[in-house]
This record gives sequence, C-alpha cells and structure tokens, in this order.
Amino acid sequence: MDLLSNLAMGFSVASTPANLAFCLIGVLLGTLIGVLPGIGATATIAMLLPITFQLEPVSSLIMLAGIYYGAQYGGSTTAILINMPGESSSAVTAIDGYQMARKGRAGIALATAAIGSFFAGTVATLLVAIFAPPLTVVALKFGAAEYFSLMVLGLIMAVALAHGSVLKALAMMVLGLLLGMVGTDIYTGTPRFTLGITAYADGLNFVALAVGLFGIAEILRNLETEHAREVMTRNIQRLMPNRQEFREMAAPILRGTVVGSVLGILPGGGAILASFASYTMEKKLSKTPEAFGQGAIAGVAGPESANNAGAQTSFIPLLTLGIPANPVMALMIGAMIIQGIVPGPNVVNDQPALFWGIIASMWIGNLMLIVLNLPLIGLWVKLLSVPYYVLFPIIMAMCAIGVYSVDNNTFDLYAVAFFGLLGYVLSKLRCEPAPLLLGFVLGPLLEENLRRAMILSRGDPTTFLTRPISLGLLLAACAVLVLVFLPQIRSRRDEVFTEADG
Repeated sequence: MDLLSNLAMGFSVASTPANLAFCLIGVLLGTLIGVLPGIGATATIAMLLPITFQLEPVSSLIMLAGIYYGAQYGGSTTAILINMPGESSSAVTAIDGYQMARKGRAGIALATAAIGSFFAGTVATLLVAIFAPPLTVVALKFGAAEYFSLMVLGLIMAVALAHGSVLKALAMMVLGLLLGMVGTDIYTGTPRFTLGITAYADGLNFVALAVGLFGIAEILRNLETEHAREVMTRNIQRLMPNRQEFREMAAPILRGTVVGSVLGILPGGGAILASFASYTMEKKLSKTPEAFGQGAIAGVAGPESANNAGAQTSFIPLLTLGIPANPVMALMIGAMIIQGIVPGPNVVNDQPALFWGIIASMWIGNLMLIVLNLPLIGLWVKLLSVPYYVLFPIIMAMCAIGVYSVDNNTFDLYAVAFFGLLGYVLSKLRCEPAPLLLGFVLGPLLEENLRRAMILSRGDPTTFLTRPISLGLLLAACAVLVLVFLPQIRSRRDEVFTEADG
C-alpha cells in the first residue's frame, strides 16, 4: 500500500500543469536531439543546465529526465532512416533498421522501435518504483567508509565498461579526480590547484567542464565527419505492424527489457552494452540467424527495448545512492546539487515529492512519446535535411550564453574553450571523456568520505577493511579490475565494443 500511496503522490506532483508542460518540453527536445545526429543527450543536458536554475527542482529534473529517455526514442529514427544513429545506444538498431527501410518497411521499423521503447520504459520505471525505496533503506545504514568503498567500486565499474583501453579509461578517471580537487580544501580552507585565480576558489565550474567536453568537443568532431545523408522517406508507407510482425517482435521486446533493466544499473555504458547484448542474444536464439543484418525485425525490437530499459533503470543508483551510472546521471547529480538537494538515500525521505514525482513523470513521458512520436515522423524527417553548418553556430552560441549566465564569470568561457579543445584532443587519442566526468563529480564526495572515515577512526586506515560492507565493496572493485585485465576477458571486451561501435 505504501508503494501505491507514494505513486499516487508522485502522479499528483507530475500531473500539475507546469510539470506536464516541462515533461512535454523534455521529451520533445530529447526526441529532437536524438533525431539530429551528433548532438546527444549529454551535450544537450549540459547546455540546458543553466536554464534549470530558474525552475523549481522537481520541474527541472523532470525536464532533464525527459530529455534523456526522449533521446533514446529519437536516436532510433536516424538509425533507421539514414543509417546514422542519433544516440550511440542506437548504433545496433541501425544494422537491421536501415535494411528494413531500404526494403520499404521503414514505417514498421519505426513502429517496432516505438512500441519496444514504450513497453521497456514502462516496465523499467515500475522496477525503479519497486526497488529504489528498499535500496535507500539499506543505503541509510552506510557510513563514511562504506560510501568511500561504494564510490571506488562505481569508478572501477565505469572504467571497466568504458570504450577502448582500460589504461586510458583509468587515466581519464584519475584526471577527473584531480580536476575535482581544484578549489578550497573543505577542512583547512586552503586554496589548492587554483593557479592563483580567485574565480576558482570554489572549484571548476561543473557546467563549463561538461559543456566543453560533451558539447563543444562534439561539435568539432561532427564538423569533421559531416557528410551527405540519404533519407529513406519514400519508404514510410505503413506504420501499424500486422499480427505476424507483432508475434515476431513480442519475445525480443520482453528479453530486451530484462537485459536492459539489469545492465542499465551498471556504471559506465550500461544502455549501450544492453543494446548490443540484446542483439547478440536475439541472433543466437533465432531460428534464422542469417536474417540478421538483412532486415530482421527482432534486430530492431530487442536492442531498442534494451537501451530504453537501461536508460530508465540507470536512475536507480542515482536516486538511491547518489551514484551516477553514466555521464547523463552525473549531470543530473550536478543539477540536484545546484538546486540545493544533496543526492543520496535521504532524498526519498527529505524530498518525497521530488523522488516520486520524477518516477511518475517517466510513465507520463513514455506515454507522451508513443502518442507524439509516430505522428511527428514527417517533422523529424524534415529536420534531417537541415545542414549541420547552420546548426553548429547556434549551438555554440547557446553553450557560451548558458555557461556565462551561471555565475556571470568570463573565466568560465575560457574554461569551456579549454575543455572543448581537450575533449576534441582526447577523442583523437581514443580516450573516452565519460570516466573523466564521473571522476570529477565523485571526486569531492570520495575525498570527503575518505577524510571523514579517517577522522572517525582516528587515523586508522584498516577501518575500510574491518567493516564488512566496506570490505565487500572493495573486494568487488579489485575483482572487477583483475577481470578486465585477464587476456580472455580483455579480448572479448574489445570485441564487444568494436562491434558496438561499428
């Protein structure tokens, strides 16, 4: 009954006219940036963070969440119509979705993606509602030592699931931790790593770093790779699948939902891995595996369900532990901190309207997406014809204005330019910026809990090993790190990410 009463409260919060409007804005904007290749949810949320400062906390987080899972829907449209995934998690969808479009079944492919996404998103949101509150009860028993060990495990998992070299991912994580230390020491009040710039006494601007790494750097990469697109608009004839097509997609949608719900919780690239894992599973279970890559409906239904389920369940560690499962969740934590909300298990007790309002808004947002997306396919197709050289100056101007409006600090504009160039260089070196952002967000929390645990134990470092939960989390972190360096696991991991990127 507690669950039902809490959900009723959540729906009463999410269904106010203002929150419904922000949910609609979020899902439409998410779909739009998912449709436009190369922008992405991370860059968009980073750019919009300054706007949310003027909104109520519930409204701002509902809108940002809508952008995230709306982008998962929109990414499939470009993957199917022009063989160019709007989101990295939609890369697998392009394999069979584009082939379906070439054979005159673009409408069916789009409908399959929408139906699978809606079902998976609905089920995954139910899982968030069921499992998040019990996990917060467990998390409330955590002390400083347990939180430190949990964050170590989260960072190691993010490294293990990052694209490319494990050593490069570790280096990015360490760089993020170091950047997170810029500012004033929380215990002694001594400035550190500020280079004598008083503007950085409070630390580097989170928005400037995120916009630079994921916004400006993404624009620079897209300018390099922009090419002509063949849009399969002529093949959108029938949107409603027939009975046979429903039978073909039903089981893959169910399996994809399960896979995505589990993998979405993992720090790093859970939703991306989920879509690839679902595709691999469907191909192995299929009676006609040779059909995959030629326009198999299961190759669209499974991965799309998996990446949307993964997007929704990634909110579980965010809402219960205050630990981000991916860069978007790291930005959500930044938005919560800016709004004066301390992420973690106390949110459900201190801010129940926020906690349950976000969960209820996910159901409303998924319903909005299924109702709006299919009728608006014509509009999304027209947007694909807009040249990128028209879009990028507008996006860059929005980035600069948004970052400057946070503190009216010109140093933040220099920081955006610096991190934009850094992000571009890192992409050339095949270093993924996601571990850097997670390290930057978790670094101050990691340091605070480390020092607090040491103070409480009077300087005894064995406190991390004598507390059972802390010891278990550290052992799990060591096990993950050892596993990813094993030759067999390492080669399989490289193979997975190579195929996922391809």
